[in-house]
Amino acid sequence: MSIESTLSASPDPDQDLLLKEDLPLKQDLPLKQWIQEHPDFPQPGILFRCMMPMLRDPQGWQEMLRQMGRTCERLQPDLIVGIESRGFLVGTALATALALPFAPVRKRGKLPGEVHGIDYTLEYGSDRLEIHVDGFEHQPSVLVVDDLLATGGTAAAAGELVTQAGGRLCGFAFVIELADLNGRQKLPAGVPVDSLVVYS
Repeated sequence: MSIESTLSASPDPDQDLLLKEDLPLKQDLPLKQWIQEHPDFPQPGILFRCMMPMLRDPQGWQEMLRQMGRTCERLQPDLIVGIESRGFLVGTALATALALPFAPVRKRGKLPGEVHGIDYTLEYGSDRLEIHVDGFEHQPSVLVVDDLLATGGTAAAAGELVTQAGGRLCGFAFVIELADLNGRQKLPAGVPVDSLVVYS
């Protein structure tokens, strides 16, 4: 079942069929109306774009999931991986709507049990991401999701983790992309990248 049908489903299957036959195809709503801009945050000179208004409005949140659901329909992932921390919000909602499993990518020391880990370089220093070793036994096709693609370092590291764990990386999906930071260039060549709102 697609997210389109999940979000529009009626408790009465016969009524649901009538509704789908009577209604025209749903047009995309512009998601920018649910993205708030905060100048000089978290430091002077930075314009922070925040999706919290989308979370507060069920219409906006459902619209985001519907649009990102089309990426899943095209790429057919077996598993959704979300990057700490807002990627958990997007990823778990998407996975639940599509009845897919979800796996979190977390910072160092936040996951119990056996994990795969990868160190990666930030603009100022370095960090480490980890993922559980279980859940990848049958080489699932994996979609990595997050709220934001900026410089691309964290997403690229998450993609490497998926491969290290035994998954097959089928794509990346983001709510917001800051295109002028060229984050796509750090992601694996040939892997699809979908962003719902792109700022250039």
